[in-house]
Amino acid sequence: METNLGALAAGGAVKVIDATGLLVLPGAVDVHTHTRVATDAEPDRFFQDSMAAAYGGTTTFLAFNNPGTGSSPAAERSLLAGLREWRAATARDSAIDYSVSLAISGHMDDPIAELPAMVDEGVATAKAFMVFDFRLDERRIYEAMRVLGSRGGMLQVHCEDPVLIDTAVADALARGDTAPQFHASTRSTEAEAVATHRVMAFARAADVPVHVVHLSSAAALRHVRDAKARGVRAHAETCPHYLALTDARYASPNLASVAECVISPPLRPVSDQDALWAGLAAGSLDLIATDHVPDRMAVEKAEAVRGVSFDRVSNGAPGIETLLSIVYSEGVAKGRLSLERLVDVLSTTPARLFGLARKGSIEVGRDADLVLFDPAARRTMRATDLHHTSDYTPYEGFAVTGAVRSVLVRGRHVIRDGAFVGTRGFGQFVERGAAGG
Repeated sequence: METNLGALAAGGAVKVIDATGLLVLPGAVDVHTHTRVATDAEPDRFFQDSMAAAYGGTTTFLAFNNPGTGSSPAAERSLLAGLREWRAATARDSAIDYSVSLAISGHMDDPIAELPAMVDEGVATAKAFMVFDFRLDERRIYEAMRVLGSRGGMLQVHCEDPVLIDTAVADALARGDTAPQFHASTRSTEAEAVATHRVMAFARAADVPVHVVHLSSAAALRHVRDAKARGVRAHAETCPHYLALTDARYASPNLASVAECVISPPLRPVSDQDALWAGLAAGSLDLIATDHVPDRMAVEKAEAVRGVSFDRVSNGAPGIETLLSIVYSEGVAKGRLSLERLVDVLSTTPARLFGLARKGSIEVGRDADLVLFDPAARRTMRATDLHHTSDYTPYEGFAVTGAVRSVLVRGRHVIRDGAFVGTRGFGQFVERGAAGG
């Protein structure tokens, strides 16, 4: 049976599921992942990560078409070519519903001119980077924000200041500070805050919505909160790793453990973590997304252990399967977040802000995307128990409260009693409506 939540009221077939002792939640909507498409050498990567998402209670995810990760020359230069190539590469591959946000590269010919057509093809969001070698300069970020906003879309922005970071990286390398922990020390909260402040000013001037991705610090959050108070349509997400881990991880003598958390922005001190939890509870932070990057210690991160300088180590960490478990355990179970607010930040708000009209809540007319969650379960996170395409988890050894038991997508079981019962290709590409809420 495949259905929405109005089918029963209209006399559809009845399926009764015993959920005694369990929470019945809407499926999580993860709006920030960097899942990899299948290749001849690794034909199962996209499917496997979609299956891992289902194991974790996510029923819909958005991925980026990642610059420089195997795209054709045409896709590297054109947003629309990249969209069509990505859709072809992922068709009939996912276990759960999915969509895409396009990454705007500074190497593209004229991506801003392509944004209206992108929205017309059901993709209402795109991401711009203020850093890295494929960054957009600030004038083009502002132009992209205006064009997308005028067409019912929303720009997502990676907010770090390139001047501060590029200078700090160059200075560290000149001193011989090349170990992976120096990745964190060269990406300050000030660099994040300065960039976030400018993006808020752009959104206010353009009078359009904007979304700050993977916000990690109290200083950056303050600018989002102030912008909201001025009426700016400012939105921001944080990630589970900022809520569960701190920069103490970078003091480890184990280079592999440090390299696992080479991410941008990096992990922050406890004071920033506390501010993020408070922001989620108060509403100044809108949602939680994973920023899942399926790197592997044996492949993408291996160079860090061999002594390659931190600026050449792949950024990112896996998280597509652990989203709900970490947020429930660290948030609800520890009294930092109400259960209602957890549903809001993992399901309802991401669906609303990213144009997923049929997702995100349990109500008539929505897709029957449901999670049966055991709040009394106790377990320890182990990479060997997870299903994603990475060979590690940054939460190794974490004691967590709560576990996903069953997951339904559009009324059909994908996970039943902890076992995968779905099929490759059942997941549908979702063309999205207006973004920015």
